[in-house]
Amino acid sequence: MEKVRGFEVAKGFEDKQIKLPIRKTKFSAGYDIEAAEDCIIPSFKKGDNPTIVKTGIKAYMANDEVLILANRSSNPKKKGLILSNSIGVIDSDYYGNPDNDGHIMFAFYNIKEEDVQIKKGEAIGQAIFQKYLITDDDDAQGERIGGFGSTNK
Repeated sequence: MEKVRGFEVAKGFEDKQIKLPIRKTKFSAGYDIEAAEDCIIPSFKKGDNPTIVKTGIKAYMANDEVLILANRSSNPKKKGLILSNSIGVIDSDYYGNPDNDGHIMFAFYNIKEEDVQIKKGEAIGQAIFQKYLITDDDDAQGERIGGFGSTNK
């Protein structure tokens, strides 16, 4: 079977019993993503950086596709968790990059007054594969040379 799009365990997580994302219902757009390990997301204080939550997975897709990372709808109200970048954008060339093998991570702020504990295997977000379009005069020639946050380097 030809590989078109999907998820794999990222390097360094092969022995961590990582579950690959699944859709829970036949009409769900998003694949549920779980935390790869226990972590604490501290209550937000001015000047804090977001807490990076590892998933232990990477995604492959066609060159004209993108994987959108979205927060769980229940996270802000129940846990006070919001994504620091509103949505995550995983480009097709992020897969297998030399810095982190394309490891997908979520960046959260905690807006509650108390710290929030995330347990390994707990659903933290969802991922949606989408096609994207480019303009008539597009001439992007750059190539990815790194991982998380490396597009402009």
